[in-house]
Amino acid sequence: MLAALRERDYTLRARGSNPEDALGLLLLELNSLGDDMRAQRLGALEATALLRRVMEEIDVAIFAFDAAHALRLVNRSGAALLGRAPEQLLGRDAESLGLAGSLAGDAPRVDTLTFPGRAGRWEVRRGTFRQGGLPHQLLVLTDVSRALSDEERQAWKRLIRVLSHELNNSLAPIKSIADSLLALTTREAATPDRREDLRKGLGVIASRSESLSRLMAAYARLARLPPPRLESVAIQDWVRRVVALETRRPVAIRPGPNMTIQADGGQLDQLLINLVRNAVDATLDGNGAVEVGWQARNGQLDVWVRDEGAGLADTANLFVPFYTTKPDGSGIGLALSRQIAEAHGGTLTLSNQMSGSGCEARVTLPVD
Repeated sequence: MLAALRERDYTLRARGSNPEDALGLLLLELNSLGDDMRAQRLGALEATALLRRVMEEIDVAIFAFDAAHALRLVNRSGAALLGRAPEQLLGRDAESLGLAGSLAGDAPRVDTLTFPGRAGRWEVRRGTFRQGGLPHQLLVLTDVSRALSDEERQAWKRLIRVLSHELNNSLAPIKSIADSLLALTTREAATPDRREDLRKGLGVIASRSESLSRLMAAYARLARLPPPRLESVAIQDWVRRVVALETRRPVAIRPGPNMTIQADGGQLDQLLINLVRNAVDATLDGNGAVEVGWQARNGQLDVWVRDEGAGLADTANLFVPFYTTKPDGSGIGLALSRQIAEAHGGTLTLSNQMSGSGCEARVTLPVD
């Protein structure tokens, strides 16, 4: 019976066992052990069968490589991606399969990749596991081209909607006033009143044209943000320098640790200037305070700007370029600030404060 258990045959049972003696108790324990091992084996087989079924049905390419980067497992989507049958792929090294680059570098990430079966943008994820006591690497490739295209399409729709609104707001009065001025010039000699009308009309046209020029300049600034030029930035000096630029209202500083990060100092200045200016703008109608602070948390730098203004009303359009609720706003401040944060590998979020009124802008930047 022990030989059968060793051979993973759990169907044999000891008979004639007597619970009154030691041998009988041993046989009963062997029977119980066989039942337990049989149940465990069935559970493992069922779990493996389920896992294989999921791997075959899921529309995600899955590959498993051993320590020598030889392919040991591939699902149907992975084989279709490489344009070969699974049996033609197993045993081949990652380099010959065109997957060596995906096994290296940061993960998760999104790459533009071309395979025999399909090209597009792929989310690259990796993990490790052990089989037979040996380390293996799991590679998962998910096609995100359609999801990213849909998101980009929605972003362009929002951008076009805002641009159309701004352009129409400027072009409509320009056309109307230009028609009126044309009518004035076709009449008899200009009187002082008509000259004043001409002067005012031309002033409106000049003003709206200047507004359109500012809009286009803002768009160019947003679209042409250069890559960060990294240098050592002392956080305390950075915050104090930017806060000192705001003269309309005192801004309190809640200092954190005296630390230094690698970043583009000029771009970080622009980011924080935008956030502090927005916070002060939100409090000018009342007596609300503005505070800037920072802390180190989980290997990251958190910088926040809090105000006691009215808070956020339209959160859906916060980062839509050229969308603004200010009469003289350009609508690119937050969009540009988030672009700067993301260019540094960080994030920018805005939310209403949980306790009390006002808004909190939080920038998270990597320390290393």
